[in-house]
Amino acid sequence: MEKIVIIPTYNEKENISNILHAIFNLHEGFHVLVIDDGSPDGTADIVKTLQHKFPNQLFLEQRTGKLGLGTAYIHGFKWCIHNGYEFIFEMDADFSHNPADLPRLYDACKNQGADVAVGSRYVKGGGVVNWPANRIILSKGASFYTRVITWMPIKDATAGFVCYKRQVLETINLDEIRFVGYAFQIEMKFAAWKLGFKIKEVPIIFQDRTYGVSKMNKGIIKEGILGVIRLKWQSHFKNYRNRVANNSIGDNSVRFSRKNKTYAQTK
Repeated sequence: MEKIVIIPTYNEKENISNILHAIFNLHEGFHVLVIDDGSPDGTADIVKTLQHKFPNQLFLEQRTGKLGLGTAYIHGFKWCIHNGYEFIFEMDADFSHNPADLPRLYDACKNQGADVAVGSRYVKGGGVVNWPANRIILSKGASFYTRVITWMPIKDATAGFVCYKRQVLETINLDEIRFVGYAFQIEMKFAAWKLGFKIKEVPIIFQDRTYGVSKMNKGIIKEGILGVIRLKWQSHFKNYRNRVANNSIGDNSVRFSRKNKTYAQTK
């Protein structure tokens, strides 16, 4: 019950079995929580079948409809906190994040003093393989833009391969994290940084997906551009730190939201 990897999925039937086997074949004690947003291709059914092979290691939360990356991770964070995990990871299903790098992110948080470990493409030793030039320019440009606007000292602010200590996610008021697309990754790092947590970038090699379709679209890009400005504005002219701080850490109830339905599980 120490470390768990959250994998959000939407139409990942070509990848999900292989990525799960790759994680469990590390034999490093990682559990996995798949958050599936009603994939019409049967991704959740594949996970259900594999739960018989990996009992008490593989978990599935199914949501109705495509509700967004950010809400999937928030749902997963609350589930993992409720179930007592100490190190909580974000990871894509498409092998753009190498499962073999999971122990390195864990080590950064467990033994090297980091509160948040970011699998970074843009620090020394990191890089990108088989990615179109336009995506590289967009990604590097987004990270540079974020640093310039927010002053956040992170070279890969949009990275989605991350390890959080439980304390970080308990301290952040997750209900105040507003973005649902890839800007969610920026907002989570910004909130952790503003709350004084130590963020360490761990070099990784990012490889473009072989199977499936990228979820990137113009709406996600627009959210990122405007969202960064909004974050900076809030941090200057509103008490952002107080807003994103969880003032009820001692409360054992954890709320899960799904569209208009909210229910509570209590320890």
